[in-house]
Amino acid sequence: MLLEKILFERSKRHYFRRLVADLPLKIKKSRPGVLPYLMVQSARLENTRIPTPENEPKMTQTASLSFATCDLCDAHKNDTTGQFQVLPPVFRDFGAVRKFSGPVVTVKCFEDNSLVKAAVDSPGEGRILVVDGGASLRRALLGGNLGAAAARNGWAGVVIDGCVRDVAELAQCSTGIRALAAMPLPTEKRQEGQRDIAVQLQGVWVRPGDWLYADEDGMVLMAPPLTA
Repeated sequence: MLLEKILFERSKRHYFRRLVADLPLKIKKSRPGVLPYLMVQSARLENTRIPTPENEPKMTQTASLSFATCDLCDAHKNDTTGQFQVLPPVFRDFGAVRKFSGPVVTVKCFEDNSLVKAAVDSPGEGRILVVDGGASLRRALLGGNLGAAAARNGWAGVVIDGCVRDVAELAQCSTGIRALAAMPLPTEKRQEGQRDIAVQLQGVWVRPGDWLYADEDGMVLMAPPLTA
């Protein structure tokens, strides 16, 4: 099945490229809408990643999520309890999954990703690893190998108040990954840090067991699962 899928995708790309190239000039002039349509289809197919055993998308619980952070903010904008929080819009999207949610597990560390590695190497069970990296831009707390481990072990996402590296590899990882920036320097391994404690991300308190919701518009936090 996988081989048939690969050949089918490649044949579609070739078809549209040839169709655009060979389209008669009189048709291009008489039907001006045809060429743009074919060019869009060709470009879309060029940007479609051919599935392989390594990068074929995995069906995850996050694939069918129907929440929207904008709707959640509309529903909870007048919250005065401090239970509903919005993370500042300073985080970049690095993973293949852009929409994810789940209960939070926390790690606090500074330029030492020993506990990050230990976490993503363990079963994620649909949870989200939130890392208080002190907003350091000097070292990367997550790279391609750890991103792949997070996806493989069932983490719904990783949110880092710090940096990542191996950006091209992270883009292939079937999990959500948010961080401040890319930085090629790795961390030290001093086995330092804390886990399962209240941490601060950009001034916002995050506690173990909180629920985090992330999509294209941003990230929000609340203790119990949300209903808009």
